[in-house]
Amino acid sequence: MSLHIDFTDETEQISPAQIEELTNLLNQAAVMEDIPNETELSVTFVTNERIHEINKQYRNKDTPTDVISFAMEEMGEGELEIIGDDLPRILGDIIISAEIAKNQAEEYGHSFLRELGFLTVHGFLHLLGYDHLNEHEEKKMFSRQDEILNEYGLTR
Repeated sequence: MSLHIDFTDETEQISPAQIEELTNLLNQAAVMEDIPNETELSVTFVTNERIHEINKQYRNKDTPTDVISFAMEEMGEGELEIIGDDLPRILGDIIISAEIAKNQAEEYGHSFLRELGFLTVHGFLHLLGYDHLNEHEEKKMFSRQDEILNEYGLTR
């Protein structure tokens, strides 16, 4: 099983070893979610200032956040669906604040890698259509997150 993952680290705080772990974790999640081979997505690590700008521009929330996902498979108003079985599936983009991840890791008493993994899986599940707008959805999404992280062995 292999996803095509484009990692970008605008912060220069994420090590090659951490990128490798996150790649393996996302591939594990893809297997557990039955995602086809060759599916594409991107993960970008940004500063608080940058995620604040993105959150304000796209979500009208004037504050930094830990992770934002932009799903490519959600149809926007006026968009046409592209149909073709031979095209690779493109899930979308995950954007993570490295600074908030670091702070949350300290706050929760676990490793920076564990927090990066949590946020990456959280963003990945959003790309697949999971959400947490109500209690039922939140329970389903968070339990799936825990299953993926535990199966991979990235525990608190």
